[in-house]
Amino acid sequence: MASPAVLARSLVKDFGRVRAVDGLGFSVARGEIFALLGANGAGKTTTLRMLLSLVRPDSGTLELDLHGDGRPASPADVGYLPEERGLFREAPVGRTIAYFGVLRGLPRRRAEAEAAAWMARLGLEQRAHEKPDALSKGNQQKVQLAAALVHRPRLAVLDEPFSGLDPVNQELLLEILRELRDAGTTVLLSAHQMQLVERIADHLLIVESGREVLAGTLDEVRRAAGRGTRLRVRMRPPLPVEALTRLAGVEQVEAGEDGVADLLLGNGTELGPVLGEVARLGPVLAVHSEDAALHDIYLRAVSEARG
Repeated sequence: MASPAVLARSLVKDFGRVRAVDGLGFSVARGEIFALLGANGAGKTTTLRMLLSLVRPDSGTLELDLHGDGRPASPADVGYLPEERGLFREAPVGRTIAYFGVLRGLPRRRAEAEAAAWMARLGLEQRAHEKPDALSKGNQQKVQLAAALVHRPRLAVLDEPFSGLDPVNQELLLEILRELRDAGTTVLLSAHQMQLVERIADHLLIVESGREVLAGTLDEVRRAAGRGTRLRVRMRPPLPVEALTRLAGVEQVEAGEDGVADLLLGNGTELGPVLGEVARLGPVLAVHSEDAALHDIYLRAVSEARG
């Protein structure tokens, strides 16, 4: 069995009296996208920084095997997108991206060529001679992304990569992440945009107060959370919200406008009996069902973890 690209065991990190990471363990396979999810202050960034040796764990171990043969990882193997802005304010964008490539071991001419390629990919060609302060927040984020990936690392560690991006550029980033995975790059990211994460992540780890809450593929996490289906019904107003809440198999009801209600069903609950009971409460005008969203799973898991 192949060794994982990243293996963390029993990580603990304290800052004074605050335990930021509390016994966290996980593994990331080579060439997969692994998402680390949690609220602000849950320990995500601290975990990523320990992975990068920017912060030392108080106990526990972290192992990287990015080549698959036990060779130690070098700085050229890793690309890092920090959550905070880390650009040189006085250096032009093109020169900045190329400079990060040189820092990671690329010859200057190749670094300049890779920088030009990434600027074209991200729609920044016309901004090559501008300084970062002249750019929008979204374009600054794209410059940082290019700086993290310009040397084509084996492991990309991306802390809130969707931050500041509009929907068009979020889709572009999803496309880039898929391309990285297809090329064999291991991607470890943290993010708050659950609807984007569930479209791209191969494995998830939800943390709260530095501890694991749920982990696995989306289907595994969905089963472990006990969330099966989101059933949207449109009824003739007024909505019988209290009666819907009492139906067997219905764990939560979210009432909307114009007679629309979202019913979150427990894992394994059959739709037929639920729909039959709903129809007894009033005329059903429309029905739509889908698997429970990661957003719903995350909210419930974190709420339960907090007690």
